[in-house]
Amino acid sequence: MRQRIRPSHIRHSAALVAAAAAVAAVPVAVAPSAYAEGGEPSLVISNLPRTSPKPGEVYDESVVVTNKGTTAADGVTFRIRLTRGLDFPEAVQGCTYSTVEDQVRQALCELDTVIEPGASIETPVRFKALPNALMEAVEYGTGPTGEAPGEGFGDSHRRLTLTADSSADLVAVGDDTEALAGDKQSVTATLRNDGPGWIRNQESDDQTALMVQIPPGTVAAEVPEECAPFGIDGPSGPGGTPRKSKYVCWPADHTIDVGESLSFTFMLEIKDDAKTTTGEVKATSVYDIRPAFDKNPANDKAQIRIAIPTDYEPGPSPSGGSGNGGGSTDGGSTNGGNGNDPDGQSTGGTGSTGSTSSGTSTGATTGGSGNSVGGNLASTGSNGTPLLAGAAATAAALGSALVIAVRRRRRATAESS
Repeated sequence: MRQRIRPSHIRHSAALVAAAAAVAAVPVAVAPSAYAEGGEPSLVISNLPRTSPKPGEVYDESVVVTNKGTTAADGVTFRIRLTRGLDFPEAVQGCTYSTVEDQVRQALCELDTVIEPGASIETPVRFKALPNALMEAVEYGTGPTGEAPGEGFGDSHRRLTLTADSSADLVAVGDDTEALAGDKQSVTATLRNDGPGWIRNQESDDQTALMVQIPPGTVAAEVPEECAPFGIDGPSGPGGTPRKSKYVCWPADHTIDVGESLSFTFMLEIKDDAKTTTGEVKATSVYDIRPAFDKNPANDKAQIRIAIPTDYEPGPSPSGGSGNGGGSTDGGSTNGGNGNDPDGQSTGGTGSTGSTSSGTSTGATTGGSGNSVGGNLASTGSNGTPLLAGAAATAAALGSALVIAVRRRRRATAESS
């Protein structure tokens, strides 16, 4: 049930430009000319220094590739990959550029050089942070013998994670609705990224998430698959598990783009004795740790509020009354009204309580005919004061009693979250 809303820009646009200019390999050390026959190269690459660039800044460093094997590496394929908040500042001759899965930018550079055993070369790694840069990663290196690297990491192929000098503003959005006791009601909790940075944790599984506290007096009957029960300090069961009081929700790909909203809809059962109730939604992480990149805590929490009306009945109407009411078939029933009128304004019925109405009214929703006064007046005034629905008042002949059937219904109005 999660809905992903992506504006055409899209959760403020951000761009990062990371550039791998790895073409001009510079020899660093000269290896001995003799080496063992039948061996192979074994390339090792140095680590890039850590960085925290501001959006717009260019990172420009070099790495050293050393051959620790027994034969020369004749030509090296050097690859650089950048997550979506980074990009290459310019194209470099000898490099082929592409975009791969998850908007990862890639440069595949052919270094026309020979690295003898024991020798080293130096090659640059350059990239630029885009406006949406935040939690990023840079993969760089080659295969053990100089071929294009695979998908794992090791001595010849490394990964640098970094956090740009930027932020992302997470916003929790709740819901405000009404329901009847004993009924069901859907509520939607939403997490939005107002940027400027896109969000995906590149270093751990403590991904950004939305915590949802189910309102007391209700039970989560249907739960989105992206929402797992929350235990003491983390998820405590599979997604979609019903009837828990607290859930943590996050996208399957762990990604929240700039301007993106993630909506999670729950179906709640309202208990028979429930009264107006409030739950909470909170922007956090799957382990309920507030993200350090969010510099604006004011909008991290919101409410789920369910207004539940409460009836106050004056007691059953006297039997034998002659009032003409709306077209209710349950007469003087304590439930009142017909099935299509949620405010239950019909009060009529002739003869004994519970008999079918013989009045001439066409129903409370039309104002009625006959002796109905004012038709259906059951609504809530702008100041929150309930209005009365009038029943017909009939004065009998000498010696008869005045019979007035009045049904009162009171609705609690919701306060703004």
